[in-house]
Amino acid sequence: MTKEEVFAGLKELIAGMRPQTDLSAVTYDTELVRELGIDSLFMILLSLSVEEKFKMRFPDGAAAPVTVGEVCDAVLKAQA
Repeated sequence: MTKEEVFAGLKELIAGMRPQTDLSAVTYDTELVRELGIDSLFMILLSLSVEEKFKMRFPDGAAAPVTVGEVCDAVLKAQA
């Protein structure tokens, strides 16, 4: 799976959970909290959705990703 495929899948998840999000403005550098307004509860729900969609697990105790690109990188690393 490529980073672009993970990025597209992540945008689909965000759109499904937060339909008001302007996906055309989302880039790899988009900050989850500051720019998308994601709170801690949404971050947990997003993490669970990402794990299910991409059949992977985020490592316990890992720092929470700050940007969309960091989420993509974490998915790719977990699948490697």
